[in-house]
Amino acid sequence: MPSEFELIARHFTRPVRHTVLGVGDDGAVLRPAPGMDLVVTTDMLVAGTHFLPDADAEALGWKALAVNLSDLAAMGAQPRWAVVAASLPAADEIWIAAFARGFFACAEAFEVDVIGGDTTRGPLNLAPTVFGEVPQGQALTRAGARSGDELWVSGTPGLAALGLAHRQGKVSLGEAALARCLAALDRPQP
Repeated sequence: MPSEFELIARHFTRPVRHTVLGVGDDGAVLRPAPGMDLVVTTDMLVAGTHFLPDADAEALGWKALAVNLSDLAAMGAQPRWAVVAASLPAADEIWIAAFARGFFACAEAFEVDVIGGDTTRGPLNLAPTVFGEVPQGQALTRAGARSGDELWVSGTPGLAALGLAHRQGKVSLGEAALARCLAALDRPQP
């Protein structure tokens, strides 16, 4: 069985664009661009709560990063960096490789450097943290909303929930609707 460091080197070390020092040390070194504020957010995903325990690992890798990138988009931030902490029931290299493929596919699609993380043994939980840049003083915040402002939503609310309900056997969907719902569940777009 490969060690944690071997698994990280094999599946989570890639070239970086916006990073002084990435994966492989005790911490990453970041340098936001001049005139930019750093926006940081974390959304944890827990097996049995946010996804089914037997969810496709590659789709889960994409989803874990995408739901966090969505929070950066909501604040008007350009995504730059991500770390992922994971509690895994076992060091299943096939599962880890598939998860990494999905996570890095999303990272590459949105030009995000994956700069570190951590793993431990336990129930399946995923906790990505993402970092983005926004011009100083320009972050879009909930407190900044005013009556008359436009509210924009990405995607169609409820599709992912319908996809999950279908997988749980709670609803039956036609082929076209099922495809849309499962895409929203498995591969959300930030």
